[in-house]
Amino acid sequence: MLTPFRIFALLAAFTMPCAGAAPFALADPAAPPVIVHDGGKTLELAAGFLRHDLHAVAGVDAATTTDLSACPRVCVVIGTTASPLVRGLARQSGIDLGQLAGQWERYVRVAVQDGRGRRILLVAGSDPRGAVYGVVDLSRELGVSAWEWWADVTPSRNLHPEVDGALRLSAAPSVQYRGIFLNDEDWGLQPWAAARDPAGDIGPATYARIFELMWRLKANLIWPAMHDSTKPFFQIAGNARTAADYAIVVGTSHAEPMMRNNVREWDTRKNGPFNFFVNRAAMADYWRRRVDDVKDGENVYSVGLRGVHDSAMEGAATLQQALDATQAAIGLQRDILAQSLGRPAAGVPQALTLYKEVLDVYNAGLRVPDDVTLIWPDDNYGYLHQLSNADERRRVGGAGIYYHISYWGRPHDYLWLGTTHPALIRDQLQRAWATGARKLWVVNVGDIKPAEYLMQYFLDSAFDARQLDQDPARHLAAWSTVQFGPELGANVARVLGDYYDLAWERRPEFMGFGQVEPITPNRRTDYMASGGEEGVRRLERYEALAAEADELARHVPAERHDAYVELVRYPVHGAANLNARILKLDLAAEAARQGRPSAQRLVDEARRAHAAIVAETAAFGRLAGGKWRGIMDMAPRRLPVFAEPVWPAYAADAGAGCGIVYSYPYSADADRLAFVKGKPGIQIVTLSAHGARVAEWSVGNGARGVTTATQAGNLEAGNGFEQRIAIRYDGSDNPALTLRCDGRDVHLNLHLDPPRAAGVPGEHAHIVSIAAGSAMANPDWELQPGLGSSGRSLRARLNLHVREPEDVGKIEPLTYAFDTMSDGGATLRLVALPEHPLAGNGRVRVAYRFDGGPVDVADYGTTGRSDEWKRNVLSNTAVRTMALARLKPGRHTIQVYALDPGVVLDRIDVVLDGAPALYGPPPGMKVR
Repeated sequence: MLTPFRIFALLAAFTMPCAGAAPFALADPAAPPVIVHDGGKTLELAAGFLRHDLHAVAGVDAATTTDLSACPRVCVVIGTTASPLVRGLARQSGIDLGQLAGQWERYVRVAVQDGRGRRILLVAGSDPRGAVYGVVDLSRELGVSAWEWWADVTPSRNLHPEVDGALRLSAAPSVQYRGIFLNDEDWGLQPWAAARDPAGDIGPATYARIFELMWRLKANLIWPAMHDSTKPFFQIAGNARTAADYAIVVGTSHAEPMMRNNVREWDTRKNGPFNFFVNRAAMADYWRRRVDDVKDGENVYSVGLRGVHDSAMEGAATLQQALDATQAAIGLQRDILAQSLGRPAAGVPQALTLYKEVLDVYNAGLRVPDDVTLIWPDDNYGYLHQLSNADERRRVGGAGIYYHISYWGRPHDYLWLGTTHPALIRDQLQRAWATGARKLWVVNVGDIKPAEYLMQYFLDSAFDARQLDQDPARHLAAWSTVQFGPELGANVARVLGDYYDLAWERRPEFMGFGQVEPITPNRRTDYMASGGEEGVRRLERYEALAAEADELARHVPAERHDAYVELVRYPVHGAANLNARILKLDLAAEAARQGRPSAQRLVDEARRAHAAIVAETAAFGRLAGGKWRGIMDMAPRRLPVFAEPVWPAYAADAGAGCGIVYSYPYSADADRLAFVKGKPGIQIVTLSAHGARVAEWSVGNGARGVTTATQAGNLEAGNGFEQRIAIRYDGSDNPALTLRCDGRDVHLNLHLDPPRAAGVPGEHAHIVSIAAGSAMANPDWELQPGLGSSGRSLRARLNLHVREPEDVGKIEPLTYAFDTMSDGGATLRLVALPEHPLAGNGRVRVAYRFDGGPVDVADYGTTGRSDEWKRNVLSNTAVRTMALARLKPGRHTIQVYALDPGVVLDRIDVVLDGAPALYGPPPGMKVR
């Protein structure tokens, strides 16, 4: 039955303005859009943001206004549900905005047509940031990259852009506060800003650019730059106002309670020592004055107590004294907040970052008020130290994380290039999410450049945690496509993926194999322990990667050239050249030690690699018309790893004739090239001509079962009188090969190892290496794509209940079978990632059984900043070993049982007597 109300509703549906799903044209030349926005600076900036992007994409100049009547035909209306503008339009259009009530950073978007025939795209936010994110999504649909200014990703032209006009309600952010920490800015961001910002420092003009980037990445929290090189955020006129204009929440880092930058703001001569035990009143007054100054802003207040900078509390002689002082300081700080803000402290956003020694204080029994958010840090190298237990997950204030993709400190800095592996970031963020750390995520981004992709992956995951459900390679591919188009996106992603893979094994900044605090000199790299072959192979991978990056550069449109250099070519070349300078110097010394003729050529190549870093860094500063001059420093902190070395000089080789160098001269295969009988394969030998004289070479007569990639060549000064030759074995019996060099025959010793069973790992260079992910599916483990030395690590499930070794009879193990042919001693190496305990038992354990023997336990836990922990984070490995006095030839099995949640098993190596000493994964493992 049609009631009078129902009849009225049907009539109204035909007569009122209507919403529709048709595409909404944003740049009709006959009807340029007018952007109508709420009053207030934030949405005025949002309107200007959209105007800028429309002009960049379509060349249209959209007018902006606060008056809807000034829009004749096509209107984009931006506002919040609290504004009369939005409420009136929603009422006229029959749009229900009730679903936005009480929501955080959400928006409704819909196209409507009003009674005057105007086409209107309404963007209605639950709050100003919700409206801003509605505009950001419009910008993304227009094809504008978040990096259009910060990495010069020029938008592609589209003279007729359209967006979806259907009604949409945006999803709520996964993490409430999503932020960045500008840190260690001394060699990049600060000097660059000082030369350009009217403030002569990181001032309002710079922060406006940073905050716009944060809009584009849907980040809402800033921890401002705070080193001694930088004037404090609140001391530069306009900084706080700019944050408020952009609706950016301001916080401070772990070392800066109560919005204070101690390193520049605490004056010891005026205020006395920064010692809570003897100077409490002065410190309280110092904190109170700042809170009074900033109380009208939107802030997250750091609480707690450390030293003036990134150091332990002054005056505490014992852990208990530090605990008591921290407890008292937090109480005092909360009293100040309540008094200054005029409301209970429980209603004021506060965070305690449990960084370094503060975590020890917390674990000793610190009582943190329930409404304060606990911020769990990583160990500065990408591995979260600790996360909430069941009781902590019930806290009203919740928990968050503080994560690094850039770091200054021991055991070694990594401030130059952004090389943290996306798969590790995913693993760690999954841990945070699974344990309820969802209140605040902040990432240390250093100078922003060149960590652009990693910053976006972190923040994209913070806004929408569903990103963490997929292979991180998919996100990288999608991101690369946004920056460089569908024609190049997949190839760019592959180049960047290989770049992250190589850095996973050893970051470029760690290649000097020295440490900091105290700073130690570079030393011979561990890549030389096998005789140099491992270093050569690493260089070959980098050379191939750099060549691929250069080839791709030829296809990048001119308008994206600078973006490509900033985001791809410079970091790839920088990493490749630093590796080349260091490894080739080591290889030169190794060549001289072995009596080979190539030592001086390798020195010359190392010198050229260093010069290339210098030249390409200078060229970086000339990009975009000199826009980035000063932001890229190739030697932050002037550490030994970056320094130009003293270039050695090697005398000419005094030998005579030609000779063969096999791959591993310090192993049982020093005099042979080994293949597996019946299994085709490729091995490398090096042919040398001694005496500094040119020698011609060619494949001799009578070769059988093998071919060479090159049939002939010259050994001359240009190649250091050496050439690497790839030899392909076809699987046949009794192979043979002779090379004719300088008029004489050089016979190769080709050795065939016994045939292997199909599908079962076996020895290669006296090592068996098994990727953890090659095991059959197991309910206790989950594959982590891209993670580890082969990209096939397994992680014990994050919700796994803790087990004990005596429980193995009830646990389904991972089972690995392998074959050996050697007869002698061996070492079993269980290679994991250096994770920290996820459970409250403080352990990171698996149980294992070899060949059905007794169960043993591998616990990968470390204590503090021990030497073992330092080795682990520098190599992204944690290793436990078992000596096997004698391993007979034949089939063997290893079973691995999950005991603690979150353990990540990378690979299993069985290293037999006579094997080369290797730094990274053995050559038999298929590396990514």
